[in-house]
Amino acid sequence: MKVRRSERLIDMTRYLLARPRTLVPLTFFAARYESAKSSISEDLGIIRRTFKQRGTGILETIPGAAGGVRYIPTITKEDAAKFIDAMAKKMSTSDRLLPGGYVYLSDLLGDPMILEQIGRAISTQYVNERVDAVMTVATKGIPIAQSTAEFLNVPFVIVRRDSKITEGSTISVNYVSGSSSRIEKMELSKRSLKSGARVLIVDDFMKGGGTVNGMKSLIEEFDAETVGITVFAEAAFEGQHLVEDYTSLLKVDQINTLDKTLHVTTGNYFENNPELGKRDPQ
Repeated sequence: MKVRRSERLIDMTRYLLARPRTLVPLTFFAARYESAKSSISEDLGIIRRTFKQRGTGILETIPGAAGGVRYIPTITKEDAAKFIDAMAKKMSTSDRLLPGGYVYLSDLLGDPMILEQIGRAISTQYVNERVDAVMTVATKGIPIAQSTAEFLNVPFVIVRRDSKITEGSTISVNYVSGSSSRIEKMELSKRSLKSGARVLIVDDFMKGGGTVNGMKSLIEEFDAETVGITVFAEAAFEGQHLVEDYTSLLKVDQINTLDKTLHVTTGNYFENNPELGKRDPQ
């Protein structure tokens, strides 16, 4: 049944937002609304301009018979700065400080709206990169991995420190904890990654980087490739980080366990993404 333009615009926008990074042929929309491809192209032009103006993302047009349109979610530099600043203020309270210099994050990482912004901020870094899977370690990194994977429209895999019978055969590695220098073990189901996969590592909190480095080693065991590393927050660390090529949204730069005070600021997110918000969807 033929529909009015206003109805088409609403339904097309909803359809695209629900399927990030998915190529949708123009012929699909033409048949869905019983409209000419020229009308569909005009509608997509309106959506593209609105997405750009509102910082919703990129609506990419792929020419040719096998082409179509693809929605790529992004975050603007301004929106990212507002979000990260708000998170820094929320985290800079004494009641968040836990023994060992850790910071309580469960309430933040249990908030769907916050997780949406985290996933959007992380995925925006990979607009021009191929990512095949998102990896994290159980348990606090799971919601971050799920949100990021949703925006990238790829699977996410969970590394565990103990065996689960439901995982089947696994591959395991030993790694050195960056903060305690203890030898730890982590493992992942053999079915989780394919050879040659490009994997994005995410986690909630990083101190010395031992856990993240362990995940890098595990990816190598699958003959896969680490495409990037992003953590929600990192802590100031006096020793040598076991990983250097990482991005953090936030940094806990001051911790005083005696006074039970801490100070949180912006991580290296903007330093590592100087072109954020400057990409032209055309």
